Amino acid sequence: MAVPAPTTIEHDQRADESVGTRRRSPVPYLLLIPAIAILLFGMGYPVVWQVITSFQKYGALQQLGGKAPDFVGLDNYIAVATSPTFWEVALRSVIFCIVTAFITVVIGMALALLMTRVFGWVRITLQIALLLAWAMPVVAAMTVWIWLFDRRRGVVNYLLDLIPGVDMNQYNWIGGDPFVFFLVASIIVTWMSVPFVAFSAYAGLTQVSTEMVEASQLDGATGWQRMRYIVLPIIRPVIMIVLLLNLIWDLRVFTQITMLQDAGSKTTSYDLLGTYIYKMGVAGLNFGQGAAMAIFVLALTIVLSWFYIRSLLKEDQA
Repeated sequence: MAVPAPTTIEHDQRADESVGTRRRSPVPYLLLIPAIAILLFGMGYPVVWQVITSFQKYGALQQLGGKAPDFVGLDNYIAVATSPTFWEVALRSVIFCIVTAFITVVIGMALALLMTRVFGWVRITLQIALLLAWAMPVVAAMTVWIWLFDRRRGVVNYLLDLIPGVDMNQYNWIGGDPFVFFLVASIIVTWMSVPFVAFSAYAGLTQVSTEMVEASQLDGATGWQRMRYIVLPIIRPVIMIVLLLNLIWDLRVFTQITMLQDAGSKTTSYDLLGTYIYKMGVAGLNFGQGAAMAIFVLALTIVLSWFYIRSLLKEDQA
């Protein structure tokens, strides 16, 4: 007796069951275990140590081993929350990271678009220049930047003095007005971060279908319309992730600010969260309050990242 062939519905059900079986395979999750273990060991332990220390009085005696840390409960958090200086530094840091990150993304996008428009040798030259700027060690780059803005021998003051009617008179870029100090810091941080954004955006732009762009051009779409309705939606995930990373990096900026302060002024008016936590926690030997501030920065980073994480969750559910 012949066995009847499976109907289309039965075939689809079997296919769905097969796909479901493959999706429930434990192999992908097992492969993630080493990465998760390394992540927990590399980041979990420092975070746990910071949380424990934030509830303790951990000063010079505790650091030298002469006295056990005292549990002080929420005293460190209360001291941080009632410090007007800390909130001033926190607000300054948030403004600095948001402004610098957005400027970095805009300039990086502009350079990525430029690389898609220019000839081959011009694009290669631009990419090499960006790679050199990106690969330069931070300390070496900061040494050059400090020399450029030096009030006595700096190239910036020298070139500005050559302009008729302009007299900089050894203008102090990094030791005078705090606004000018952070303007210089923004230029330096942006210069160091633009290559990453430019290369990431350029990689995203290479995935945009040229046929789609040409078809929209034939339909009469302007350059701005093609950019807004075709290119930007396609590379939106790339833009979001580089913007998020720059927000996190610029919020935790430390080396650039520290070296600029060493060359100019070390007052609190020139501090961001990274340098302020270092001065209070490490240099000031007040590890408890420093740890409490570090927990605050972690929470602030999560808040800044939440919008992107929420969009990822929505896309995954869709």
